[in-house]
Amino acid sequence: MAPTLILKTCTSWPDAWRRCLAVAPEAFRDDRVLNLWNGAWQEDGRALPAVSPVDGSPIAGPPRLDGTTAHRAVCAALDQHRAWRHLPLEERRARIAATLDALTEHRGLLALLLVWEIGKPWRLAQADVDRAIDGVRWYVDGVEPMLAGRSPLDGPVSNIASWNYPMSVLVHALLVQALAGNAVIAKTPTDGGVACLTLACALAAREGVPVTLVSGSGGELSQALVRAPEIGCVSFVGGRDTGSAVATAVADLGKRHVLEQEGLNTWGIWNYSDWDTLTAVIPKLFDYGKQRCTAYPRFVVQRHLFDAFLAAYLPAVRTLSVGHPLAVEQPDDPYPQLDFGPVINAAKAKELKDQVAEAIDRGAVPLHRATPDGARFLPGQDTSAYVQPVTLLNPPPSSPLHHAEPFGPVDTIVLVDTEAELLAAMNASNGALVATLSTDDRATYDRLAPQIRAFKVGHGTPRSRGDRDELFGGLGASWRGAFVGGDLLVRAVTRGPQGERLPGNFPEYQLLP
Repeated sequence: MAPTLILKTCTSWPDAWRRCLAVAPEAFRDDRVLNLWNGAWQEDGRALPAVSPVDGSPIAGPPRLDGTTAHRAVCAALDQHRAWRHLPLEERRARIAATLDALTEHRGLLALLLVWEIGKPWRLAQADVDRAIDGVRWYVDGVEPMLAGRSPLDGPVSNIASWNYPMSVLVHALLVQALAGNAVIAKTPTDGGVACLTLACALAAREGVPVTLVSGSGGELSQALVRAPEIGCVSFVGGRDTGSAVATAVADLGKRHVLEQEGLNTWGIWNYSDWDTLTAVIPKLFDYGKQRCTAYPRFVVQRHLFDAFLAAYLPAVRTLSVGHPLAVEQPDDPYPQLDFGPVINAAKAKELKDQVAEAIDRGAVPLHRATPDGARFLPGQDTSAYVQPVTLLNPPPSSPLHHAEPFGPVDTIVLVDTEAELLAAMNASNGALVATLSTDDRATYDRLAPQIRAFKVGHGTPRSRGDRDELFGGLGASWRGAFVGGDLLVRAVTRGPQGERLPGNFPEYQLLP
């Protein structure tokens, strides 16, 4: 009989909230967070109710501003920008370094907030915080040559990012943009992460970093955060529907932009035999329930290798561990080692389950459907945001699972017979961020990889967003504007020589780094 699980000691949401009130009382009030603009924490906005995906319990929701107030915040950010851009680099570097020290001091609390707000297992929540800190330190140590001959933009950088990586994507970008001489604005993601971002921004603001943090609906705030003439650059991370609207706006205005959009990242199997290596990597591909921009939800498999592929894939996917990220047997036990917890909310869980059911009804073949029997849950807890791993063969063309990224623990497999079919299936979404081709023959990889429309293509190994000097972008519809990573991130938010063409996907040109 399985032991009854309990919540690990000192990890409840009330515990985390009390720690937030103690660490940053200027940013947290009773049961709500505040907006940060004009250099002060503001008790404005309409706080929306929110629940944790972990167990459905109430947590702090975003205090949503109206468009008029958001534009006032943008105007105030421009004033901050005009002062900050003239600050000597050594002073900017010192303030960012002090912010990193503060983030390091409160690393555990930031990670715990990520667990409750977006459902990350402890290991991955810590990694998100650490990647932000370590990544920005790399820029603090080496930014001087990256800024040689360059100057800050004419206005602040506006950041609109998805909820899945508040620290290693959004906070990382904010601090590097500020290091480069820009005031920065961030909109809190609607679906989660507001308390974690609030704490991180509070620590930065204490060190004099010109950061603005606001909440609100994308539709209501877009006029201020995207179209306002005060904005020097728009940085967006999210889905293609919203990203397309942002892309249209910035193109019309001729505004500097970085727009990272989703794509169906694919893993191809062609003339391949190293199945032990594939088996070992499969569980890692399910980190955070595949709620990552660089997740691999689609396998494109040579038909005559399908039996060998299944023999390698199915045992691995059956080992996945799912459950409450803080459920333990004894109060002081270590954090559980999980592959993933919930998806971002119950609505997303229902959407995924409905898509799977519809795909099967229309002809997809279920190859693996895990049950919650072995999942680690607290007695009686709400599990409506949890989705067990699913693998489908040949999703029908009418299904969203055929052509779009599910953003959840759902794998699909497509069988092909020719290299032309392989490439067509791997390019199903008109561009992606990453892809991988597993083939024994290096010459075959060298010939086919350039025809795969992904920014990074691995040879039998997964690719990721990367850190420090590793560049990042997307091909096709998965990216608009300047590429980032390494010195390109600094170049994207600074001005260089007259007539400079930044590497990226722009309406008038595409330039690969």
